[in-house]
Amino acid sequence: MTENPPADLRTDEPHPARVYDFYLGGKDHFAADRAFGGQVLQICPQLRPLARANRRFLARSVALLAREHGVRQFLDLGTGLPTSPNLHEVAQGVAPESRVVYVDNDPIVLAHARALLTSRPEGATAYIDSDVADIDRIVREAARTLDFGEPVAVSALALFHFLPDPTPAELLARLRDRLAPGSFLTISHVLPSLQDVATAYQGTMGLGTLRDRDQITALFADFELLEPGLVDPFRWRPELDPAEREPGDEIEGLGACGVARKPGR
Repeated sequence: MTENPPADLRTDEPHPARVYDFYLGGKDHFAADRAFGGQVLQICPQLRPLARANRRFLARSVALLAREHGVRQFLDLGTGLPTSPNLHEVAQGVAPESRVVYVDNDPIVLAHARALLTSRPEGATAYIDSDVADIDRIVREAARTLDFGEPVAVSALALFHFLPDPTPAELLARLRDRLAPGSFLTISHVLPSLQDVATAYQGTMGLGTLRDRDQITALFADFELLEPGLVDPFRWRPELDPAEREPGDEIEGLGACGVARKPGR
């Protein structure tokens, strides 16, 4: 982590990556983020356990793909601030030779990018400073680390609800065409039950796009969802999680997640 963020990073206004860090109980946020996050938690106290459940879903899904499906390449869109365990820590904990590329164009994340680049010597990690919608550039630069002729697991966690339609569907359509058969797509997304939260984000940061389960499922297109399908984050293969849950973490109907495979291999 960097102790001296760049001078152009505003600390007097809330920032989505830092607010999320606040929900997770991290330390890379400022008073404005705590103030806004506290207001949002008054609207929906369950947002904090939802954030924790989302991070545990990340760890379980990455471990499963590495262990049971032999995936050794990962592309993470909209990375956000580093939060241990990071994706590369999970993947390389299963298979040290795993190669991971993180993508974000947020100066907050860029300021902390060094924490994302600590790879096992057998593998590799890289960071691309890019808008997630610029798939051509992302694939071109990621190809320095990843082999797109082989399966790649793409993750977009808690990302698409910050992007308006039709951006997610368009960027995913372009990306799917570039992925080899046997590749995977992992998505997590909040649900319309969080309308009051979305309104707060829209009013303060101009962010927030809600989609229902059918709309989220449609983002996977012709990829085949793994069991148990699109479910609440705490319901996605909970038997893979050795950590003991905190009271109140098993919340219903606020978010959905799933992992899907590109057929043909």
